[in-house]
Amino acid sequence: MARKKKKVPGLNSSSTADISFILLIFFLVTTSMDTDMGLARRLPQPPEKDQEDAQIDVKERNVLNVRMNAAGNLMVNHDFIDIRELRARAKEFIENRANASNLPEKHAKVIDLLGTCYVTDKHVISVQTDRGTPYNIYFQVQNELVAAYNELRDDLAIAKFGHPYARCSEDQQVAVRTYYPQKISEAEPKNYGGN
Repeated sequence: MARKKKKVPGLNSSSTADISFILLIFFLVTTSMDTDMGLARRLPQPPEKDQEDAQIDVKERNVLNVRMNAAGNLMVNHDFIDIRELRARAKEFIENRANASNLPEKHAKVIDLLGTCYVTDKHVISVQTDRGTPYNIYFQVQNELVAAYNELRDDLAIAKFGHPYARCSEDQQVAVRTYYPQKISEAEPKNYGGN
């Protein structure tokens, strides 16, 4: 006897596109995307049309030169150092605890909530890179410099107010930032070579 072929009923796929669209919207709404975080830097105001280029004289002792070459080597002033040493060197430079003649000059300044203090607020950390400097080295240098300021600010806040900088009131934070202003200058990249 001949077998009769059974027909397989077809699946209704008319709602498949709707379900796919709903799933797509669900995943777009519930998924978080990584956003790139920039560096917190305030750019200077653009010069006025009539303003001439003014040279600012900064004493050599008030400048910490941090240079990076294309090979990722780090030079602070005239010494090649490891990146792990940068934070300590920056803190020593900014603080100038012993008022050394080769570190930023200290002068008396009256700061609200702190009184008369001897500060090194004329210091500048000048960062200059090679055009081929790897980004990760650049960001590590920036992190170490900002960490140096943060540690100094925390130490001062604990000594003067009894708690870290982040827990200080707005007025206390202003006083601490006045004592340790963050002065990181970005110089135009140059070609230093590989070594």
